Amino acid sequence: MNRRGVPYKEAGVDLESAASLVQRIKPIAEKTYTKGAVTNIGLFAGMFKPDLQGMSRPLLVSSTDGVGTKLKLAFELDKHDSIGIDLVGMNVNDIVVHGAQPLFFLDYLAVDQLRLDQAEAIITGIAEGCKQAQCSLLGGETAEMPGFYAPNEYDLSGFCVGLVDESNVIDGSNIGINNSVIGLAASGPHSNGYSLIRKILKQNGAQLEQTLPGSSQTIGQALMEPTRIYVKSILNVIRDFEIRGMAHITGGGFYDNLPRILPNGVQAEIYFPSWPKAPIFAWLQEQGGLSWQEMLQTFNCGIGMVLVCSKRQTGDILQRLKALGQEAWLIGKVTSGEEGQEQVQIQF
Repeated sequence: MNRRGVPYKEAGVDLESAASLVQRIKPIAEKTYTKGAVTNIGLFAGMFKPDLQGMSRPLLVSSTDGVGTKLKLAFELDKHDSIGIDLVGMNVNDIVVHGAQPLFFLDYLAVDQLRLDQAEAIITGIAEGCKQAQCSLLGGETAEMPGFYAPNEYDLSGFCVGLVDESNVIDGSNIGINNSVIGLAASGPHSNGYSLIRKILKQNGAQLEQTLPGSSQTIGQALMEPTRIYVKSILNVIRDFEIRGMAHITGGGFYDNLPRILPNGVQAEIYFPSWPKAPIFAWLQEQGGLSWQEMLQTFNCGIGMVLVCSKRQTGDILQRLKALGQEAWLIGKVTSGEEGQEQVQIQF
C-alpha cells in the first residue's frame, strides 16, 4: 500500500480492500448481464440499452427497498449468502406486479469495516437474485463507515428499473365482481415483520438453533429462507392470460396490500382455509399470542403474491403456474363492497 492511503486507513477506511472487492465482484456481476448491459463494474455509473422493439409507448417502472431487520438474524447466524436474494426480491416483485420486466439493479452496502469474504457473500446473493429476476446487476456502492455501524453489522438497500408498454400496465383498474383471487406460495415470511419476529424470539427465549415444531428445519433456517422471486412465473402468465391486478404481500399483509389494487365499490373475500400454512407461521402465531387477523396484518402467512383474473381463466392459470413449478391456489373472489367497509374480508 502506498503511504498516501495510510491516514485514511488509520481512520478506519481501507481503500485497498475496496479495490480488491471490486475485482472480486466483477465476474459475479458479469454473469447477471442481460443483452442490454453495456458497462463494466468499476465505472462511475451503470449503463443499459433497453430493447424498445414492439413497444409503442415504453414506460419505465422503478422501485427501491431494503431488507429491514431480517439483517439482525443474518448477523446473529453469520449467514450472508442469501440476504441479497431478499434485497432483489423486495424490489423486483414490486415492479413485476405492474407487468414490467426488470431491466437492471443497483445495490448499496454500508458497513462499519469492509470484510471481503462477507461482502462477497452478500453480493453473490444479490447476483443470484438478479439471475432469478432475469435482470442485470449493473453496479452499486459499498460504503465503509467506521463508527457508524456496530462491528460486523451492515445495512443493505437496492434500486431496480423495469420496462413495460404503457398499454400493458397492470394496475387493478379492470378488476370486477366475480373475478378470482389466486394466491402464490411464499417461501416464508420473506422480508417483512421481522421486528415483531425478533420481539417474539426475545420474549420466549427461543433459540434460532432450535428445531421448528412440525418441521425438519431450525427456527433460524425457516426465518432465513430468502424471499421468493416471482418474475419468471408472472411474466410467463401475463404473456398468455389477462391478469387484471396483482399485489405483492409485504409489510401490512393482506389488509394493507390488496386494497392498493382494488377499485372503489368492490372488495376481496379471502378464504383463509384455502391454502396450507407453513410451520413457521403457526409457531409465530402461537408463541406471539396473536390472532390470525393480527398475523394477516403483519405477515404474508404463506401467500407472497396475489393475482386477480376472470373466473373463466382461473383453472388454466393455476395449471400454468403448476407447470412452472409455482404452487398456487384459488384463495378468494371479488365481490361488491359497501362504502365504509374494509376492502379485504377474511373468512376463517
